[in-house]
This record gives sequence, C-alpha cells and structure tokens, in this order.
Amino acid sequence: MPLPATPPRRATIRDVALEAGVSRGTVSRVLNGEPYVSAEARTAIERAVAKVGYVPNAAARNLARRRSQAVGVVVHEPHSLFLEDPNIGSILLGANAALSAADHQMVSLVIDSERDSRRVVRYLGGGFVDGVVIVSARRDDPLLAAVARLGIPAAVVGRPPGMPPVPFVGIDNRAAAQAITERLLATGRSRVGMVAAALDRDSGADRLAGFRAALGDRFDPRLVVERPLYAYGAGRDAMRELLEREPTLDGVFAASDVVAAGALDAIRDAGRRVPDDVGIVGFDDSVWALRCQPALSTVHQPAMDLGRKAAESVLAQMHGGAPQLEGVMLDTHVVWRASA
Repeated sequence: MPLPATPPRRATIRDVALEAGVSRGTVSRVLNGEPYVSAEARTAIERAVAKVGYVPNAAARNLARRRSQAVGVVVHEPHSLFLEDPNIGSILLGANAALSAADHQMVSLVIDSERDSRRVVRYLGGGFVDGVVIVSARRDDPLLAAVARLGIPAAVVGRPPGMPPVPFVGIDNRAAAQAITERLLATGRSRVGMVAAALDRDSGADRLAGFRAALGDRFDPRLVVERPLYAYGAGRDAMRELLEREPTLDGVFAASDVVAAGALDAIRDAGRRVPDDVGIVGFDDSVWALRCQPALSTVHQPAMDLGRKAAESVLAQMHGGAPQLEGVMLDTHVVWRASA
C-alpha cells in the first residue's frame, strides 16, 4: 500500500536570504515595500524570490495585522431553498463581485437550524472574517442581535422587524406588491387571491401588506393562503387549497416567482387555463419567470445589486466609514408578460 504523498516544502524568507546573500531583515523590508534597501540588494532579492518560488504566507501576515481579508455572507435559509431560489445565488454573486474587486474573499455560511445559528455566531466571533452580509434574516433574529453585540462591520439584505441598528440594503416590497396587484386587477379580475410566504421576514409581510392595500375594501382574508417558505412545493400546495376555498378564483398574486411556478402547475392540474381562466403574477423576475409557460408577469428586483451594495457597505465600514443606518433602497419595476 503506497504511503501518502508528503506535501512539498514551502520556501521561506530564510531560503530567499540565503540565495540572495542578504539578511532576513533586508528580505522582509523589500517584501513589505519599505525603503532604505540598496538597488543591488533589491534586485538580488527579487531574483531569489523567483528562483526559490517564495510565496508570502497570507495567513501569517493577516494574523499579524488582525485581519482575515475575508467577509462572511450568511444565508438564513434551508439547504433545499438555498439551491432552489435563484435570487440567493444572484445576491451571492453580487456580493462576491464587490469583494473580489476589493481583493477580499467571500465565505458562504448557510443557517438551516438553531445549531447552525450558534455555530455561525461562534465563527463570526472568532475573528475568521472581518465583516458579514446577512441574507434572509427573520423577525427578531438572534443572529442580528449577536452581530450587533460583536460590533463587527455588517449589512443586512432586507429590513426584518425588530432589527437592531445595523446598515441594510433593500427594496420597497410593499409598494412593488401593490403596483403589480393593481395591474392584475386592471385586467378585469374580480376574485383575486394571494399565496403569501415568509411572513416572518420583511419581504413576505410587506408583500402581503401591498396586496391588501391594492384590494382595499375588496380584500378577503379567506383568499390568502400562507406558507413559511418561498418554495415551489409551497406554491403548488397552497394554490390547491386556495382553489378549494374559492373555485371562482380568477386571479392570484404569488409572493415569489418560484412560488408562482408551483401555483401555476396546480392551476393547470385543476383544469384551469392561464391566463384565460386565472391570471397569475409573481415577484423577483428570476429565471423561474421565464421557465413558466406562459411567461410570468412579475416584479423585477435587482438581486445582484442588493448583494453588491451590501458588500460595499461592509467594506466601507471595515475601512473606517460610518455605518449608514438609514439604509439604501433600490428601485423595482413591474415586468408584464403573458401569464396575466
């Protein structure tokens, strides 16, 4: 049985100094960009670095500076939803783009349980990252309280109720939901319901509030079915329940595109046509909206920009900038397609 391969020895400053014929202190000054080194010594050291293959030990350097050059992005969602919801991926890509441009590493942390939450809090408190972006925080989320207590640079995507004073980046979910519901009503629909989801988050609660505002006196609480997550299965099952409650339903607002995709399949399974019998609209303008047949009318939210702005906020705080506690709000708009 072959023995495990021994990792190649890493070249050190001592190797560079021996090759260049100078002291380790002189090598250190050159590597740190310090003056007072002769041109001849600098040239010899640069040649020695190339010859011995020396690579600076970033971990040791960051330890000395008490910096990790890394920022955590915490996604508070079940593992299944992490893979199913394309908005999460877009937020992560936006955050990574901003961090990469600043020569920082993104560390993804997923919270799927209370145990995960405790583990992540310990990790953040251990100095492994210099700041944190939090996605999908809940109402009175203990993670937010822990981050505020730790005092590390942070930004939240969204603005959940009960949030401590932490910078945030978000959209006006209430106004956007009201706008698309009003557009749906303008097509002549008279019995309009909603598949509401994630009401423990600002996005879910505000979208329901916007739907209710659009309907005004016509709002019927029986025509709202709630589910805990933005998930395809949630939309499918909730839509079946909604059609059982109100067989004459002719319009529905689903709280997200992935929820709308599940709802649309349930409508078809019930023998109803979209948009002839039931018009349906979603929220996000994600890839799910174009996968649907017919294509889904929805609200476009700039998911990548949300991640990028949140990461930029954390980076600014890390470099001494004052936290923007008033938050940053990004624009949305209705995208009208064939589903309604």
